[in-house]
Amino acid sequence: MGILICTGITSLDGYVADAAGNFDWSEPSDEVHTFVNDLERSVSTYLYGRRLYEVMLAWESMHQGDDDQPAVMRDYTAIWQAADKIVYSSTLSGPSSKRTRVERTFDPEAVRTLKATTTGTLSVGGPTLAAHAFAAGLVDEVQMFVSPVVVGGGTRFLPDGLNLSLQLKDEYAFRNGVVYLGYRVLR
Repeated sequence: MGILICTGITSLDGYVADAAGNFDWSEPSDEVHTFVNDLERSVSTYLYGRRLYEVMLAWESMHQGDDDQPAVMRDYTAIWQAADKIVYSSTLSGPSSKRTRVERTFDPEAVRTLKATTTGTLSVGGPTLAAHAFAAGLVDEVQMFVSPVVVGGGTRFLPDGLNLSLQLKDEYAFRNGVVYLGYRVLR
């Protein structure tokens, strides 16, 4: 049986983007990116909302063999391109990347079935989509990369009104002040 993780790079005050929609403050250092790559290797399927998918599409056109690209980025390119992607969107006419399908609505039972029939890790990305997964009780782990910045408002990583009991599974402090926190959702 697979697990569903929700991962985000957040500000100290819990936002993935500021009030203007900017998230440039969240760009990972090579050290953080290497750590992210190691976490992402187990992901067999990404579940994305449309906006995050459109941001992540850059990885589809990056070339693994491009020697001008840093090794950490070539590594992530290979990881992202090897995984399946399901994009939940009522507006996209079709996928713009390989190994991708578009679903019009988020169906918790279909995701529950996917979890039950996979041995890999599923990753839900995008706070709006993740809110649906949290509401359906589908998320098994929460992984946060907390950046040393306070943005004062914007798009929250976790939905308002969410109540979860969590168990700290892993933590790591990086040289640039980013802190990784990995939690298991207690049921």
